[in-house]
Amino acid sequence: MKPPAPALMLGSVLSLQFGQALGKQFADAVGAPGAVAVRLGLAAVLLLLLYRPSLPRSRTDVALVLAFGTAIAGMNLIYPALLLLPLGLASALQLLGPIALAVLSSRRRRDAGCAVLAGCGVCLFHVPHGAGSSLTGVLLALAAGASMAAYLLLSKKAGSRSAGGGSLALAVTWAAVLTLPLGVADAGTELLAPRILLLGTALAVLSAVIPYSLELAALRRLPVRTVSVLTSLEPASAGLAGVLVLGEDLGIAQWAALACVGAASAGVVAPRAQHRRESLSEST
Repeated sequence: MKPPAPALMLGSVLSLQFGQALGKQFADAVGAPGAVAVRLGLAAVLLLLLYRPSLPRSRTDVALVLAFGTAIAGMNLIYPALLLLPLGLASALQLLGPIALAVLSSRRRRDAGCAVLAGCGVCLFHVPHGAGSSLTGVLLALAAGASMAAYLLLSKKAGSRSAGGGSLALAVTWAAVLTLPLGVADAGTELLAPRILLLGTALAVLSAVIPYSLELAALRRLPVRTVSVLTSLEPASAGLAGVLVLGEDLGIAQWAALACVGAASAGVVAPRAQHRRESLSEST
């Protein structure tokens, strides 16, 4: 029996956020480029061994893999952002990409209101600590969010074109090719230290192999905008991971910001869930 698709997304969100908490510590040790290079390089190896993909046979498939991998590489801009921003704030900013995707793919006024609510949540993050926020970190997190929106669209398309995870493995491999030179140039042979490789493997599993595989499976059974709003769980889990793993102290305003972003996403998905229930009752 297959687990419910929302459960797959919940597993993905929890794994990703606790992985990013580990990734912040890892980036402090080897630098953001080094952390991304180790994460994607080891994730590529693990996914290639897991799925054993065949090479793409058409130009369309090649283009899809390259675009998919480039979006994955772009999402990793969150790691330099994590060196400049608290985990919860960086995650909330990144989440604006999927939320915007969900809003733009719907014509409901309620969705526009939810987007405003999500923006209010981000403002709440900045008001108490506005002077200390890094513009560079904010821009990096927003760029990661745009890449995340593209990733969801491309993951949906890749999942519809193949039954397994071969396209995902090839895409992560391409993302590793794009990022590995930067990591090597920044950290050099330090990336080959046994401790770094061990921690990097844990990071790759928690923040790439598990969440990407679960999201690919969920997107085969759910619309992209539904998956986009389910990522609203990320700021809450990011805040929890930041508190438990990193010892970060979130104030009342920051917890309120997390609540705003989560409520915005719930408001986007609730009418659709009600509509499905009404459709089922009418059919019976």
